[in-house]
Amino acid sequence: MMKQLLFTNWHLMRIIRLAFALFLFYNAYETHEWFFIIFGVFFLVQVIFNMGCGPKGCSLPNNKNS
Repeated sequence: MMKQLLFTNWHLMRIIRLAFALFLFYNAYETHEWFFIIFGVFFLVQVIFNMGCGPKGCSLPNNKNS
């Protein structure tokens, strides 16, 4: 299950989040501003679990049952 979650459904936004998380980790290491690690972990969790807004945006489904 975890292997399928990690290796499927990669889209541009997921790749951008991964790059940004890696950039934040690198920046925290280089500048010794360890606060950046919190934001890096936030984006890395979004990458691992494929959470957040996808390529179609963050809108809610438009279902009307009336």
